[in-house]
Amino acid sequence: MGSVKQVQITFDCAEPERVARFWCEVLGYVVPPPPPGFESWDEFDRSLPAERQGSAFACVDPTGVGPRLFFQRVPEGKIAKNRVHLDVRVGTGLVGEERLAALEAECARLEGLGATRGTLLLADGFNESCQVMQDVEGNEFCLD
Repeated sequence: MGSVKQVQITFDCAEPERVARFWCEVLGYVVPPPPPGFESWDEFDRSLPAERQGSAFACVDPTGVGPRLFFQRVPEGKIAKNRVHLDVRVGTGLVGEERLAALEAECARLEGLGATRGTLLLADGFNESCQVMQDVEGNEFCLD
């Protein structure tokens, strides 16, 4: 059996470009170059049939290490808790007040980008503290 070399994480959403640009800011990702023959993604988008315009967007890790994130427009809104979510690792190796300060600083930065603060889960002797958040369309993620 072969091994998986890469993964892509796909988000269903209402506004693919808006959500993708949010995650670019969160993770330090970038928008990849447009397809060959197009000067910009806007130019490429205008070449699509009207019903497909604005239907997808992507962002990538500029170092090539992290997975590609793909955002696709779907007609239905979010109706339940995510079954899978991203943990944004901002407190790795930190404990106690130092970890809480790192989580708070990143939480404040992301609120400025349109994220919503959720529950702060405090260390319990088994897990370290983490901050539950929601992105600009209500998808849950954690600052860990």
